[in-house]
Amino acid sequence: MESTTIKDIICKELDERKAVDITVLHVEHLTVLTDYFVICTAKSARQVKALSEFVLDRLEEEGIRPNHTDGVGEGKWCVLDYGGVILHIFNDETRMFYCLEKLWSDGGNIEKYPS
Repeated sequence: MESTTIKDIICKELDERKAVDITVLHVEHLTVLTDYFVICTAKSARQVKALSEFVLDRLEEEGIRPNHTDGVGEGKWCVLDYGGVILHIFNDETRMFYCLEKLWSDGGNIEKYPS
């Protein structure tokens, strides 16, 4: 499945599950690591875990498994790496601390979901 389709499935699932400030960074021209970063905020540690589980389950239905996961049980920051798409689910404080949008923005590669 193409990165764009995976990104769209992830964003739709996050939106339906009440994730906050869903942001897509197009980074394929900045790094060889991935095509997209999808970043969102969860309102609690429990929601960080729940959102990651919903995304994992939804993509599993499509036969897609992550290459790597990290932080799923901690509740501050969860990373799901699907190769062409890397999902970051943060709590408010951690998102502000790392500010990935600022690190990876080139001025024209940020898209808010839904747009």
